[in-house]
Amino acid sequence: MNPSPGGPLTGKVAVVAGATRGAGRGIARGLGEKGATVYCTGRSVRGKPATKGRPETIEETAELVTDCGGVGIHARVDHTDEVQVTDLFSRVKEEQGQLDILVNDVWGGDELTEWGKRFWEVSIDKGLTMLERAIHSHIITSRHGAPLMVERNEGLIVEITDGASDLYRGNLFYDLVKTTVMRLAYDMALELRRTNITALAVTPGFLRSEMMLAHFGVTEKNWEDAVATDRHFAESETPLFVGRCVAALAADPDVGRFAGASLASWNLAKEYGIDDADGRRPDFGTYMRGLLSEALVRVARAAGRGSKTAGTGHGDAVAKVRKAAHKEFGKIGLDFFLDTPSRVLYEHIAALGSDPDPARVADIVEQEFTFDATRAVPPLD
Repeated sequence: MNPSPGGPLTGKVAVVAGATRGAGRGIARGLGEKGATVYCTGRSVRGKPATKGRPETIEETAELVTDCGGVGIHARVDHTDEVQVTDLFSRVKEEQGQLDILVNDVWGGDELTEWGKRFWEVSIDKGLTMLERAIHSHIITSRHGAPLMVERNEGLIVEITDGASDLYRGNLFYDLVKTTVMRLAYDMALELRRTNITALAVTPGFLRSEMMLAHFGVTEKNWEDAVATDRHFAESETPLFVGRCVAALAADPDVGRFAGASLASWNLAKEYGIDDADGRRPDFGTYMRGLLSEALVRVARAAGRGSKTAGTGHGDAVAKVRKAAHKEFGKIGLDFFLDTPSRVLYEHIAALGSDPDPARVADIVEQEFTFDATRAVPPLD
């Protein structure tokens, strides 16, 4: 895409921390489409990849930004190193005189996440390294980037997370990282209330990143072939989708209404009329609610039949629902979702009997599984 010059972000300066690949690269491109000057930071440069087995570099990202109509500038930065971060923002101030948009997307935790292990089984070294890379780096970057915004009393800080709710994410350290950056956005927004600077968090849906495509052995051209392996991939989105959502926020003069909120790409797409690179408009939130509703209808039917046959009481009925839920959710690869809901969920489902009303089940899902919390900082009087 090569939009005409004079986009809504022309003259705006952005730093996308963690722009080598994935959501960070997509966000850099999305900002570029709107004409922004984007500093693309990361550790992987040509000839010196920082992530084993991955070829992407920050130079490539910067070139993609320029190709989209913006100005892409690459900067090799380890955001856990405070000296390197301060040097970055000194450079931005010297070269541009301003900073309008800061996106914190540094991650580096894929090889550190120990899926399937509980907290008493995980590696402490891996877990603490993840916190350093994906939380400490964000704090350091915001600490040294925000003063450039405070000087001019305007700007937008975006924390990128995975999931916009407090649902458990399947691993202690992973969950801690993703919920902490949401809290960082909220806390920063509180402390910025007397300014014209907004801090918020954004999550993509099922991200069709370079690493995910490689995992399934497909490319962007034939990505739909992977749906046979993982049905949820059908509702996936390219990194550019969330990138366009962030760019829309950056161009919105009333973005302050979202201060402190954790926002989802699928809702922002509706808000701003955004489509993905292929013309689709993925809605992972609606997809997940529908998937869980269908699963819980099957759970209620199975448990209800069993309860009638055995003539069981309420306590036994709830136990049967719990057992049926873990079996049904396991079939669709979402059994870890059942680590979050309370006993109330199972009681609600048990009360539905063997012929549940789908609308009632959908209401229960809405109550127990919140995929797009949007709590914002209340405005000052």
